[in-house]
Amino acid sequence: MADLRVKIGNLELKNPVMTASGTFGYGPEYADFVELSEIGGIIVKGTTLHPRQGNDYPRMAETASGMLNCVGLQNKGVDYFCEHIYPEIKDIDTNMIVNVSGSSPEDYAECAARIDALDKIPAIELNISCPNVKDGGMAFGVTCEGAASVVRAVRKSYHKTLIVKLSPNVTDISEIARAVEAEGADSVSLINTLMGMAIDIEKRKPMLSINTGGLSGPAVKPVALRMVWQVAKAVGIPVVGLGGICNANDAIEFMLAGASAIEIGTANFLDPQVTVKVKNGINEWLDKHGCKSVTEIIGQLEA
Repeated sequence: MADLRVKIGNLELKNPVMTASGTFGYGPEYADFVELSEIGGIIVKGTTLHPRQGNDYPRMAETASGMLNCVGLQNKGVDYFCEHIYPEIKDIDTNMIVNVSGSSPEDYAECAARIDALDKIPAIELNISCPNVKDGGMAFGVTCEGAASVVRAVRKSYHKTLIVKLSPNVTDISEIARAVEAEGADSVSLINTLMGMAIDIEKRKPMLSINTGGLSGPAVKPVALRMVWQVAKAVGIPVVGLGGICNANDAIEFMLAGASAIEIGTANFLDPQVTVKVKNGINEWLDKHGCKSVTEIIGQLEA
């Protein structure tokens, strides 16, 4: 059996397979289906400083080889998380990571500071693809300046491993990655969902309540893989790859492209045991190819 351990900043994962935020609840929801301790890390659903109601229904739509969603970061806020959710998840035997979102750099920083005080949360994933209410609705993650401003603010109040989740809805994702690295990000994760749309031709209306939403699933994998490859060559910090990963072969592609770890999202809805299956599949592939450690394949594309 190969050594599956990898490091993301100061964070050590027992294996490179994590769950993507928004697709695995807070973890216990899946405990009847999969052994949570076998997963390298669980990234819980998005948490904001203040409670958010999310968008009106309908907010999910099935598409060819994927799905659209516009849930809108529905959650009860960071104080509720600290008081009610944290006690339930703090003793799960894996890395419990909180996805943090906000409407301003100050919101992000305050939310991160409150999570920083929780002993059993070793890292956060910063979602910089949220609307920037101070900048005409533009997402922070689509400009270097916007992305850097959030990371700069959070880095002052958060002292553990900081993973920054990048938006693919940009011209050059490598520029954004370098900008957040310069402000102190320990790692970047990519990609977040691609902006998409679906229309009901009988009703002549969009299928989602706010017209557009985030596209995820196998349909986005080639785009995600390309962006991970580009970013891994552009930065010196670890890259976490996600986007359409459904099996071990997908995960290995991302690691060969330069990802130190991966996240599985939409596939959790199809098979709640997919994370452990992917972990075991990676190990089988490594044994078959004579690799003693999973780190031997990170970024090792043949010329």
